[in-house]
Amino acid sequence: QVQLVESGGGLVQAGGSLRLSCAASGRTLSRYSMGWFRQAPGKEREFVAAIVWSGEATAYADSVRDRFTMSRDNAKNLWYLQMNSLKPEDTAVYYCAAALQSLRSLRDRRWYDSWGQGTQVTVSS
Repeated sequence: QVQLVESGGGLVQAGGSLRLSCAASGRTLSRYSMGWFRQAPGKEREFVAAIVWSGEATAYADSVRDRFTMSRDNAKNLWYLQMNSLKPEDTAVYYCAAALQSLRSLRDRRWYDSWGQGTQVTVSS
């Protein structure tokens, strides 16, 4: 199994930027695809972005497309979510997750095997 730890959350004004990081440990990490999900108070956890293990393909929720970018550094076992042009509706706890799945399955949180503890992102208006 993979252990995941998120960092980089915080408070930012609307229009600002944050970069979230996800540090992973465990065996055969390079075989795992990674996703970011978020959960706002009173709402279900929703898909944000995902990247396949090779880094060659990504997927984004429509609400964050063109504002968020996901990347990975396999040599350092780190995954990133660069968030630009943040909006108050982006406020949530953000979770990274790992899955041994292809890109077409990564939007569904049920396919993920491992989850981090989450990091809070708050965007003020």
